[in-house]
Amino acid sequence: MGYGSNARRVHYAWIVLIVGTLVVFCSLGLARFGYSLILPSMQTALSLDNKGAGSLATVNLIGYLLLSIIGGALASRYGSRIVISLGMIFVGAGMLITGTSNNFWSAVLWRLMTGIGSGASNVPAMGMLSAWFSPHLRGFATGIAVSGSSIALIVTGPIVPCILSFFPETGWRVTWYLFGGITIFIALIGAIFLKNDPKKMGIHPLGEVIQNDQPKDLTSGKLKWSLVYRSPAVWHLGIVYAAFGFSYIIYMTFFIRYLVGELHYSQTAAGNLFMLMGWFSIGCGLIWGSLSDRIGRKTALILVYGLQTLSFSLFAVWPKTIGITASAILFGFTAWSIPAIMAAACGDVVGHRLAPAALGFVTLFFGIGQALGPIVAGIIADLSGSFISSFGLAAAVSFFGGLGASFLKPSK
Repeated sequence: MGYGSNARRVHYAWIVLIVGTLVVFCSLGLARFGYSLILPSMQTALSLDNKGAGSLATVNLIGYLLLSIIGGALASRYGSRIVISLGMIFVGAGMLITGTSNNFWSAVLWRLMTGIGSGASNVPAMGMLSAWFSPHLRGFATGIAVSGSSIALIVTGPIVPCILSFFPETGWRVTWYLFGGITIFIALIGAIFLKNDPKKMGIHPLGEVIQNDQPKDLTSGKLKWSLVYRSPAVWHLGIVYAAFGFSYIIYMTFFIRYLVGELHYSQTAAGNLFMLMGWFSIGCGLIWGSLSDRIGRKTALILVYGLQTLSFSLFAVWPKTIGITASAILFGFTAWSIPAIMAAACGDVVGHRLAPAALGFVTLFFGIGQALGPIVAGIIADLSGSFISSFGLAAAVSFFGGLGASFLKPSK
């Protein structure tokens, strides 16, 4: 069967995309964003102040940071399938053991382990899509994949409060056990169905048109790592990405904590808003990723940062139901768009073979922003007695992210 055969009615790229979406569902949706729902109960059980709660999020993100660049590089050299599968096993095991934590330091260790697995699985999963989808479909594909996080918000928003209500003392532990078991199951699915390279299956990437102006030296022959680490365009993307990491993680980590602890929402009402955010975010990666295919990565990033700045500002200055709801909807509409755009942009800059390494490298910057965000926000909240200033800081950093994006060279 030749590369151009159309005998397959369903291109295998769709299978890779479905599994990749499930990887995001577990490695980010459950392992990272699920923490926001579990946090109030876990914070009470382990007697944590806001700094301690933020620190648990930070160590998880440090683990993600440690493996983000390494995971991408390993995937480029050894193949994404094995790296993703092993990473997912780490994620699942980390969440399972987090449920056994009896003090702050044990929770630190297992949240770190969970973050390491997330970095080793999520980054290669997103980068893999550049191999399976042609350049004009990369934003579309990564946009679908990041919706795994949206599905997690929709599912966990109502379910976690029910678990916490049914198990008043141990509900947060039961939730981590459930998340961990699901993730290990998905790891096995990934090991079976993920494939590294369409050409080894005798097919082209979905949507590819054979032409003579393919990027030189990027998709064949020896991998040239300097094309990633010495590229000014890749560094610029990384700096812009850091602003998203710092700002959005403050919002997501303390979303439920702020509603329950300061605005006196019930856990169920807060979970419903979390779910609402998830419903509005379900297509955001697809919308913005596909839009970036049309209007360019630069313009799309500027628009997204502007809307997120408004979302975080509303959360800080309008703590009424209408303001909180508008904030959740605005963030949901843009939530996972920046990772989708960045994954596509890396493929644009360095080609599909080095895309996982480039995405891993820019995720290093993103990870630094993420690691700093929760602990800085927690310290500010402890000092001021409120998270309002923390959300204001998130808005300011998001604004500067959009400003930085305005200096990117257009990709179209």
